Amino acid sequence: MLDFHGIIFAYRANPALGDLVAHRTAASLPFCGRYRLIDLTLSSMINAGIRDVGVIMQRDYQSLLDHVGSGKPWDLDRKSGGLRILPPFGLPEYHKGNYAGTMEALNAVGEYIRDIPQKYVVLMLGDLCANINLVPLMEEHVRSGNPVTAICTDQLPDGLHHRYVVGEDGLVKEILFDRTTDGEGIASLEGYIINKDTLLEMMDACLARNEYRFHKDGLANYLAHGGKMGVVVHHGYAKVIRSAETYFKANMDMLDKDIFDGFFMADRPIRTKEHEGVSTFYGNNARVHNSLLADNSIIDGELENCIVFSGVRVGKGAKLKNCILMRGTEVGEECELRNIVADKNVHFAPRTVLVGSEKLPSIIAKGKQI
Repeated sequence: MLDFHGIIFAYRANPALGDLVAHRTAASLPFCGRYRLIDLTLSSMINAGIRDVGVIMQRDYQSLLDHVGSGKPWDLDRKSGGLRILPPFGLPEYHKGNYAGTMEALNAVGEYIRDIPQKYVVLMLGDLCANINLVPLMEEHVRSGNPVTAICTDQLPDGLHHRYVVGEDGLVKEILFDRTTDGEGIASLEGYIINKDTLLEMMDACLARNEYRFHKDGLANYLAHGGKMGVVVHHGYAKVIRSAETYFKANMDMLDKDIFDGFFMADRPIRTKEHEGVSTFYGNNARVHNSLLADNSIIDGELENCIVFSGVRVGKGAKLKNCILMRGTEVGEECELRNIVADKNVHFAPRTVLVGSEKLPSIIAKGKQI
């Protein structure tokens, strides 16, 4: 797919993620024991043959920079093209505050987009939890001749989402904004395959009107003036991670074998930065049920429905259920933890008892001592 260029939006972090995004963007959130969320979108693009990808960032991106580096794990460390990190550099007014919307973020890197040599651009979120087979979706975009194609899902997204009402001709005739339930239309994953010239026209029109939203300003105006937009549907697992509850559920969903097998596939691998380490050691008291564990950990307690990143220590007699333990977390002896998300380098003193809600887990901030 040499005529396609990828752009990933990695600048945002929803406040509903709380302490999880105190020092990182949502795209940098650790996922499923060894990945970051951005790995999923990057891998979807690379698996589809896209070899030039720009990542739009703005603030709190040091964690993401450390992870993606030059793009080598995704074969994007190239002398020409490859991975490009895009901080705001387009217009002076975009250096102040947070981006007010996706169209503002695009205009902030407008010169980069104008220099893209490819005819088509694939726009995707960096906080999208999905392994999307983009090849047939991109082929359908070219075949249809529509300047814009929306990537949608047949599942009901968590929280607010947009829906597209499609006519008998297969074209979008109406956008239903900020929906929370099933109903008319197809749910959006806020991903798009768009002709570069059309994208630039939308960006210029929004800039001239001092508008900053992609959907309510850019797309709505495009459709109102006769623009054509089709839809393609991703039929696999998909969640946009905008709350601690959704983040927790997406990780726990990966403990379901059917979901895991449909997500991590040999023909569409998820690539990530490699961390070399010794195998995890299981002590005489270790009991592990339905859990995912990375390497370089020491487990001497009981785990049920847990996701454990590398370098974690779980002491003798500790009992953990429905927990996510990020890199470097230490759980003391005889602790009891349920429905907990522990960020990196958290320390639980011996005999600590902490129970969160299944719907709203307790989030323990990075480096905290409990």
